[in-house]
Amino acid sequence: MTAPAPAGLFGPLRKQLTEAAAAFAGSPDALAGILAGMVDDVDRALRERLEIFPVCHHSPASALAMARRLRARPPKVIYLELCEDLRPLLDELRNCRLPVAVQAFATELDGFPAEWSPLSVVAPVTEASAEYQAIAYALDTPGVELVLVDRSTDHVFQWTHRDDTGPERGSDVPSSDEDAGLHGDAVGVEIGDLRPRFAELEAHLLHHGKVRHWSEWWDQYVERPLADADHDTYRQVMVLIGSLFRRLRPSRSARDERDEDRERYMWTRMRQHLAESGADPADCLYVCGAFHAASRVEQFGLDSTAPDFPISPRTGTRWRYGLIPSSHSAIEAQFGLAPGTVSIAAANWTAAVSRTRLTPYRLAGQRTEKKGRRSRAAAPVPAGPATDRLSGFLAAPPVLDELDEAELRGWCVDIVRLARRNGYLASTADAIAVFETSILLANLRNRARPTPYDFADAAVTCIEKDVVPGRRDVRRLCEILLGGDRVGQVGYDSLPPLARDVLDRLRPLGLDLERRTVQRALLDLRADPALAPCSDLLWMLRHLLPADAVRPIMGERRLGHRSEQESWDLALGRNQRALIELGYEGVTVEQVLEQRLRRAVRGPDATAARALAAVEDAIRLLDSPRLVDELGARAVELLAAERTVDDAPEVLRRIRRLLAHHRTTAPALPAWCRAFVTTGYAHYCTLLPTAFVDEATGVRQVGAMLGFLFSMESLALSLGCDRSQLELAVAQAHPEAPAKLALLWAARHQLGLLPLARLRDQCAELLANPLVVPAFPQYLSGFVHALEPVPGFAPFVVETMSAAFAGLPDPVLLPWLPTLITTLREHGPELVPLLVREAERTFPATLPALDSWTPPWAAGPAPSSAPAPAAAAGPVHGLLVAHPETVDAVAALLGCAGEWQPDGGDGTPPGGPASVLVATHPATAHAVAVLLAD
Repeated sequence: MTAPAPAGLFGPLRKQLTEAAAAFAGSPDALAGILAGMVDDVDRALRERLEIFPVCHHSPASALAMARRLRARPPKVIYLELCEDLRPLLDELRNCRLPVAVQAFATELDGFPAEWSPLSVVAPVTEASAEYQAIAYALDTPGVELVLVDRSTDHVFQWTHRDDTGPERGSDVPSSDEDAGLHGDAVGVEIGDLRPRFAELEAHLLHHGKVRHWSEWWDQYVERPLADADHDTYRQVMVLIGSLFRRLRPSRSARDERDEDRERYMWTRMRQHLAESGADPADCLYVCGAFHAASRVEQFGLDSTAPDFPISPRTGTRWRYGLIPSSHSAIEAQFGLAPGTVSIAAANWTAAVSRTRLTPYRLAGQRTEKKGRRSRAAAPVPAGPATDRLSGFLAAPPVLDELDEAELRGWCVDIVRLARRNGYLASTADAIAVFETSILLANLRNRARPTPYDFADAAVTCIEKDVVPGRRDVRRLCEILLGGDRVGQVGYDSLPPLARDVLDRLRPLGLDLERRTVQRALLDLRADPALAPCSDLLWMLRHLLPADAVRPIMGERRLGHRSEQESWDLALGRNQRALIELGYEGVTVEQVLEQRLRRAVRGPDATAARALAAVEDAIRLLDSPRLVDELGARAVELLAAERTVDDAPEVLRRIRRLLAHHRTTAPALPAWCRAFVTTGYAHYCTLLPTAFVDEATGVRQVGAMLGFLFSMESLALSLGCDRSQLELAVAQAHPEAPAKLALLWAARHQLGLLPLARLRDQCAELLANPLVVPAFPQYLSGFVHALEPVPGFAPFVVETMSAAFAGLPDPVLLPWLPTLITTLREHGPELVPLLVREAERTFPATLPALDSWTPPWAAGPAPSSAPAPAAAAGPVHGLLVAHPETVDAVAALLGCAGEWQPDGGDGTPPGGPASVLVATHPATAHAVAVLLAD
């Protein structure tokens, strides 16, 4: 037998719901327990000595109710559900244009895993929200204290697993607008999250409410009925909804436990503040989400006998705080709301304020789109006894608003105008169709007055085509029409020191950099040298900020070169969030850039190539030889510690550029450059044999290693390296892949171990072997990569490729061409132009000349019909004959064996191969004689 329901304020309602449950379900146990429990939650919240004001996140109805409550009975203390360490930032809201987000940011973690970095928490604030009304009232009313009682940002991550840091998203489609990413990857702090956590319940409500998504259901069944409700009705209905969603939820999850810990945390903080300040609970107001207003934790209420919730200390993480711009689409994307929800809520808020003639609270000095007048404070209304308003609200039929034809007609005309402006072929007939369809959809959804959701659905149905002609579709145009994606802005006085310093240093450009439009800056550094500091700052910002924030149109800055004229597209106002978060890392741009360069070479993923890139950036952007030497020394350490050669091409490219820069700007190479060359020479000689046979190492990497060794050889030998180390490394290499084998042949040729004639014979043997011909493109790929270490190898590569095309038959050559083309495109795209230039130099320029052209490698020396004349003896000949010891020593050094021949007796030197060669080609000897005579 069921126990009788306790008497109280809601006794009749509890009895009525219990009887209805018994009649509906046939058993009063389960359903009656849920319904009666909801009524008990409302009764419990109303009996609490500290008044609980339940709110919903960014709800115009909650904002209206809050404004009425504050004017009717002004409190002296407001407890707000928001991270307690964000309190100092709220005073800066008066310098901003809403919406903005209060942010806590941390990159230097202590107590959290390093891979979590960076950590970010945001709490967006809009004008159509109850929390902003409470903040504006408390900050502008003397004697009123605002206390934030929710967990700190440090506890947000202490209590949350990394894989569950974000809010639980609903099924609504997130916004795809370009401003939807203003919050980045930050974790959103919700005030009054009211959404069913039971998927079946939400689907049931949407189906029977004949709406598409949750935001529309909430607007129809909660927002509009409560917009004009009195304070008691609003409180009781909101607590009832919070209790419903709290009780109808799946099995307990980590989020439920986290929410209950938050409730224990907030009640503990409020008790502590009341004990310390001695405030009267009757003069206090507790603003929290309706979900938390129906809390069942043991610390609920000031009269609870449960001990305070133990609060763990914060970690050593250094948090930085600031304000960042927000937008309606960013809020929708952050909390999983349907696109246009916040914009429609803002439009409803503006209409409700105009309809009810209620003057909302606004911070003094607040920058807003419209100037609002401030009304005089109403006379305080004493709190009366609570009455049952819930029974009447639930029993009353819904009030149907009358159709406002003028408003709907204006929407239809404006959406057609916007559609035509964005490329749609819309006409007056479409406006009429949208008007009639809006009314039809509203009637199907049991409302007489079409809502903005009905109008948007009708506009999409009547105007949208298969293909969107412009950047915006019809639904986005409806959002713009009904309020737009309003984007907030943080005022100059609320910016961090770095951001203010950037704006001050760029002031000579004469631009309003706080605007959200893209502005063009023209810098003629030759005519106005005073703009050089602005140019330096812009290049540093280009390195630190997103690509679209600071974009060079004309001019460049590379090693040893600075443009005299520059043109920039600046969008700092649009990227204000990135500039603000840059201010969390340091006081000046130079300091932040130096810290980032150091982190780049000290991180776990640092490589020698990245270190050389950091060195190059330090030279280009910062005039700090000390930092360059530090980064260069770190590059030497990283190169010596690497066990792979994956970055060898980039290392070669960057060190060549840095060496060329230092040779032209300094009298001697820095110590780190000399150490890098010697370390790299020994390092790559050690890894060369393994790289030749390792399948994971590409031919491009091996070619870059040989390029480093051959191009740096003279410098390395002058610094004390041993050339025999390179010769041994090449001798120990025994590759099997065709491309690497060809690369080895080129290296041996460069070392003088493989004559060009012998290499030409090997290639001829390959082309003559039918089994090797299909793989010959791989050999050519190796020869192409050999141009990196041996640039003079280009004539031989052109010769080899020409011989292949000339000698191979078409049945062999045609299947061979696709493989050759794809191989060269994949393995040597930057080296193929060298071959093209060599071929252009070698082959004739006209087609008729090609018929009589003979390749230079196929033409032998021209035969001579006349006997070579005897060369006359001279003083050089007589000197060598008289003193043969010098010639014998040079011949022994070169390994040449020979005997002296007597002269002919007539004073002429003996005839030999050298004499014949000189006599056959006397031009060289004459040129040398002329050179010596000069």
